[in-house]
Amino acid sequence: MSGLVDVLVIVAVAALVIVRQLRASRIDTGRRWWLLPAILAVVALREPGLVDAHHHTASVVLLTAELLTGVAIGAGWAWTTRIWAEPDGAVWSRSTKASVAVWVVGIGLRVGLFALGAMLGVHQDSSALLLALAATLLVRSGILVWRAHSLRPAAVPATAYGDLMFRSTGKERV
Repeated sequence: MSGLVDVLVIVAVAALVIVRQLRASRIDTGRRWWLLPAILAVVALREPGLVDAHHHTASVVLLTAELLTGVAIGAGWAWTTRIWAEPDGAVWSRSTKASVAVWVVGIGLRVGLFALGAMLGVHQDSSALLLALAATLLVRSGILVWRAHSLRPAAVPATAYGDLMFRSTGKERV
């Protein structure tokens, strides 16, 4: 993909995710919550310019910092998201003002990392940002699913007719 297409994909995914999370949404722990981050990671890893060949060490350090920032943003976003369980057992989530603050700080850190890379002369491709976004979404979704499991009441199996009857373990005599 070209750089412009990568940027448009990143902006579209980020906007979609942020808008969806600012309103209440049901957490479905049975679905494939890891699928979107996996697709984004595959798209990012397909690109050859993930690491600058001329500044290998600096590029890897910046990529690692970008990924760590993505993981921290995902964890911060997940822990600042309000979750609650309805009486029917459905678990819902909604991002809070603190979640928005996490995003703003995260964007600032990413801009700072990009500026540092530009000062060092490191060629930075948008695939690093896409990979970090995948890490953010994966960590956030994983923590929310884990939190949702802790809110759900343990399922009590319904008794069927005859479950409470005494059953003999020996042979029955007629």
